Amino acid sequence: MNLDNILGMLGLLHDKCGNLLTTHEIIWIVIGFAGQSFFFGRFLIQWLASERAKRSIVPTAFWYFSIGGSIVLLAYALHRADPVFILGQTLGCFIYLRNLQLIHRHQMTTD
Repeated sequence: MNLDNILGMLGLLHDKCGNLLTTHEIIWIVIGFAGQSFFFGRFLIQWLASERAKRSIVPTAFWYFSIGGSIVLLAYALHRADPVFILGQTLGCFIYLRNLQLIHRHQMTTD
């Protein structure tokens, strides 16, 4: 069994109508999964940092992974022309950027 057969069985190489996806469409799916990986990574980072500190904390890397994932997923949402997804990721970008701005402003005042 080769990779094409496995992906075909999972439905990852075909659209909803059963048509084979183009290379362009597959690349966008990979971009979408990359964005989701950023979001998974941020929770992994937060969990590991909290375990290490023995208390719940949100490290700065969490916000960088958040903005990275949000930007990649926003690109994917724009490609898919999904207004709900676009709005959610756009708002998320502003929140993540604001948190990074607050973190850096605090660091500058304490240095």
